Amino acid sequence: MALVELATFHDPMSAGMARARLAAEGIDAILFDQGVAGLGLGMLAPVRLMVDESDRAAAEAVLSRDGGEGR
Repeated sequence: MALVELATFHDPMSAGMARARLAAEGIDAILFDQGVAGLGLGMLAPVRLMVDESDRAAAEAVLSRDGGEGR
């Protein structure tokens, strides 16, 4: 399993919603640096949405279809 960064978010809630959209489609995702962004330091260390490399294309399609936020 090789994780890749799919998107970054300065708002932890938006990151969580993106992760939930992926989960609803059966795509596992992990949020990195959520604790730092939750301290109000999101501009310094945004939340990174990570997926398995093999799921990247499908995850990008889900987020673009749903008007996903993030980078």
